[in-house]
Formats: sequence, C-alpha cells, structure tokens
Amino acid sequence: MAATPFTAPPMDAKATELPKVDEVVDYNNLPCPLPYEEIHRESLMSLKPEVFEGMRFDFNKALGPKFFLSHSVTMGPTEVPSQSPEPIKIPTANYEFGANYIDPKLMLIGRVSHDGRLNARLKADLTDNLIVKGNASLTSEPHMSHAMGTFDYKGTDYRAQLQVGSGTLLGANYIQSVTPHISLGGEIFWAGQHRKSGVGYAARYSNDKTVATGQVASTGMVALSYVQKVSEKLSFATEFSYNHMSKDVTATVGYDAVLRQARVRGKIDSNGCVTGFLEERLNVGLTFILSAELDHKKKDYKFGFGFTAGE
Repeated sequence: MAATPFTAPPMDAKATELPKVDEVVDYNNLPCPLPYEEIHRESLMSLKPEVFEGMRFDFNKALGPKFFLSHSVTMGPTEVPSQSPEPIKIPTANYEFGANYIDPKLMLIGRVSHDGRLNARLKADLTDNLIVKGNASLTSEPHMSHAMGTFDYKGTDYRAQLQVGSGTLLGANYIQSVTPHISLGGEIFWAGQHRKSGVGYAARYSNDKTVATGQVASTGMVALSYVQKVSEKLSFATEFSYNHMSKDVTATVGYDAVLRQARVRGKIDSNGCVTGFLEERLNVGLTFILSAELDHKKKDYKFGFGFTAGE
C-alpha cells in the first residue's frame, strides 16, 4: 500500500494572526513632565525666534571648559512710545559684556551694558530633585529694576514650583503626568503691587511626532498650540491665542527646518505679520544670521543681519 505523499502548504497562505494585546500602562512609573512654564517649548522655538532690527555682532571667548566671556554689539533703530498709529523709531547703539559659568549643576550668567544695565541669571541643582533659579535686572531708571526667584521640585512623575518676585509677586504651580503622554497642571499667583490675583490650568499631550498644549487663565488668556514633527529636521507649528480683556485674537502657523549647515524658521499670523529667521554656519565658529519681520497692518518693517563668532 503506497504512502500518502506530504503536501506543503501554499506559499500565499497567511499565518494565523494572534489578537493584539493592549499595552499595559504602569501608573507607578510615569515620566516626569516638563516644568509648567515650559509646556509650550516646541511651539515657542518654531514660532518665536529672536527677531531683531539693524546689525548685531556676538563674540564668545572660552577661558576654560566651564567659563567663557561674551561681547555683543548692536546697532539699529529702537521704537519709542507714541500716539501715532505708525511706529516712531530712533537710531541707537548698544554694547554688552558678559561672563558665563556653565556646569551641569550650576549655571551663572551675567550681562552688563554700556549704560549701566545689569542682567543676571542663576540656576543651581541643590539636590537631584530640588533646583533653585533666579534672575534679576538692575537699572538706574526708577521702578524699572526687578528680581525673581524660583524653587523647582522634581518628583518621579510631577513637578512643583514656588516663585517669589519683587513687587510682592507670589506664584505656585504644579503639573502631573496622568498617562505616559498626557500631563495636567495648574497655577496660582498674586501680584501685591497691582492688587491682582489669578489661577490657571494647562494640559499637554506629546509623543514622538506630535505635541499639543492648551492653557487658560482667569485673567482671560487662552493659548493653544500644536506641533507636528514631519521628520527629525522638519516640523510645523500652529498657535491660537485669545485675550478676553483686550478682545485680541491671533492665529499663527510656522515651520522649523534644519538643513545641512543652516536652520530656517518662519511664520505668518492672522494680523498679516510675516517673519523669517535664518541661521547659517559659514565655518567652524562663525554663524551668519538674517532676520526679517513684515507687519503690514502696523506698517512696521524690520530687517536685520549679524554674525556670531567664537567657540
């Protein structure tokens, strides 16, 4: 009796698919969120570049692995307050000298200008969880100097901050990760000098490709932002802001592109303001900067260029 020959299964037969098992979220091991004041970090980097007008030259000189000096020269028009609908500008020039100490646990930054204005910043990691931040601005003009200190406590899946500033300014905020991608937070503040207080709430969703944030405050401010990362070198961002007190509404869309030797950022908003910002590396230690902002509604046009040299 002949044996029955073995028949191989057809090559196009599909293997039996096993049902997908939902990912189990470990709520005892959620990531630590960004600080409350930085929930819009990605959209700010794309939509709010440091636009300037005129000429700027920055030079940095390293004196050691953690200490370097900086020199900054700017020349260009400065807008002065006016009742006219069109901006009034006067030519100005400014020089700033800076000293900087950068360490993983301590950062000290100081700037002093030729007219006597002093700006200082401090960030110190007292422990692995407690960070102290401070900034101050001192000037000879009356009532224009101010200072603020911040205590930032970083937990495993939350952050809490306490802020104390000049003019009897007190503030506190808290943000908590509720899932691996969503964090929720709130803030409260009191400005004793102006006798004003308020509360605010914020939410943030983030993954590898998308960042969406929302923030609302009792002062009447609403801010929404969305960032889509197309690739590692290209992202698009949108922002919507509404101020109930002044009835101002602004919608903005922009992009952030990183090329081989350059970075280009641009945006346009619902008020007709168009902005472009280019940073191109010409050589090692030399960067060319080009800035432009066209505000057709206010008839305010700003163009600037500059160089950054040094290590």
